[in-house]
Amino acid sequence: MTKETVLNDEKKIERAAYVLKAVAHPLRIKIIQMLNEHKELNVSTIYKNLNAEQSLISHHLINMRDKGILEIRRSGKNIYYFLVDSSIAEIIDCIYRSKIMV
Repeated sequence: MTKETVLNDEKKIERAAYVLKAVAHPLRIKIIQMLNEHKELNVSTIYKNLNAEQSLISHHLINMRDKGILEIRRSGKNIYYFLVDSSIAEIIDCIYRSKIMV
């Protein structure tokens, strides 16, 4: 796909903006980085590692799941979250490497 085609593809542009908005929060970025490193984690592990309220982490996890960033796997009473596509972590890494981060 050429740059011209992408610029004229409103659906892709809208989806890109939607995904970026969905992860545009420091806790969500941390969660994505954790899940990228560990592949899947339960809520307890995430909130303990981030030293945050469980309800707050659950809110962010549900929001990202609703927006298609995360998915779940159930195992007994545990729910494990994982990234639908690890390229979202690559996008965050790209931002870290960019000149705007200097």
